[in-house]
Amino acid sequence: MHWAGLKTLKLALLSLFVAWICTVVAGPARADKRVALVIGNSAYQNVTRLDNPSNDARLMADTLKGLGFSLIGDGPQIDLDKTAFDGVLQKFGNAVLGADVALFYYAGHGVQVAGRNFLVPVTANPTKEADVYLQMVDTSVVLSQMDGAGTKLNIVVLDACRNNPFGGRGLRATGGGLAQMQAPEGTLISYATQPGNVAQDGDGGNSPYSKALATTIRKPGLGLFEAFNEVGLTVKQTTGGSQQPWVSSSPIAGRFYFANPPANAVVPEPPKPQADDKSRTDFDLAERLDRSEIWEAFLQNYPTGLFASVARVRLDELKKKQLALASPSQSIPQPPAPSPLGSISGAWSGTYYYPNGTQSVAFTFSFGSAGCSGRGEEPNTFGNKSAPKLFANLSCSAATLAPGQVVTIKKTYDGTGGVSHSVIYTGTVSADMRTIAGQWAINATRGNFTMSR
Repeated sequence: MHWAGLKTLKLALLSLFVAWICTVVAGPARADKRVALVIGNSAYQNVTRLDNPSNDARLMADTLKGLGFSLIGDGPQIDLDKTAFDGVLQKFGNAVLGADVALFYYAGHGVQVAGRNFLVPVTANPTKEADVYLQMVDTSVVLSQMDGAGTKLNIVVLDACRNNPFGGRGLRATGGGLAQMQAPEGTLISYATQPGNVAQDGDGGNSPYSKALATTIRKPGLGLFEAFNEVGLTVKQTTGGSQQPWVSSSPIAGRFYFANPPANAVVPEPPKPQADDKSRTDFDLAERLDRSEIWEAFLQNYPTGLFASVARVRLDELKKKQLALASPSQSIPQPPAPSPLGSISGAWSGTYYYPNGTQSVAFTFSFGSAGCSGRGEEPNTFGNKSAPKLFANLSCSAATLAPGQVVTIKKTYDGTGGVSHSVIYTGTVSADMRTIAGQWAINATRGNFTMSR
């Protein structure tokens, strides 16, 4: 009995040792609670079906499960109608209560209507604009399910910028691509391409964006912003520059990794040069302090590499924010002295109207005396709300004016408030050459405008 008991004790100790080794090999367990809802709509019943969203959703579901996320429905939600879409959103809202990280992923058709974004269930069949609000899912509903849940981080991923499938139905307020949304506190929103642009569905089994995303977030040691920056660079290279993913984010506290850093005890890494260690340390410090002068000092010490690229992007954002908060006299020069009526130079005051005609926005165009270049200013009605005004660079088709002449003005927002797209104004000069009136256009979206001096 004595020897049998000793043998049993040895086996128990050996089992404990093996279990300890397995724990070390597996790496540190994730203490955070991660919840994800993954949706892929391909089999549309009333518009062009898409080949890849269902594949993309399966790929992302498998990837997120492997990274410790609990999935609503224990897997991807495929080809949802409006009722099913609403149902899983409600389950998602309940599941993220008290979670650390909430992630919503959608692949499929998405449309922009009157500056708002809608995700398209497979049964949607709108014949007028009012149908959109009943048959589709407003992305603000998605954000509302996360807001107030107490999560530390919310991530919204929209691979939903394909061609507008309802373009030929006379939905006048429907635009191409998706509109940029303001990210609520603690939220990052990632678009498959820039606001207002169209993303590719992909020729293979997955879209370029979802394929890059699934590959990148598996890499250990990449922080949240580093991961999405790498996704953007990969998609841009893969598509030859025709598609550039876009990120909208509010300030996010702490650091988040999709995948844990590699366990040195299991896979020893070759010693890194001291300079690399110091650059990461200094980058982390600059990220915490987050001031323009700190980022400038970082770039002086580390002018090249991935950290330098991310630092330049953040420095540009801070400078644009400072410019927007400056007084108007600092942002835009005072308009030149009145010019002859036969020239476009000088200051013009105008109003443009949203496509549905329910909202108007006052603006100012100031053209220099040398010709068609100028600057525009308007209140911020749709960009990042940290900037009270939006500014734009102007160019025009003709510097001289004549009664009845048709003039084209291109307005390109300069990035203030996160807005950088272009708008084309086409108008007719009045008989006294003091007014130009016509329509503005962004892709298929149009509205009226008038400007006078």
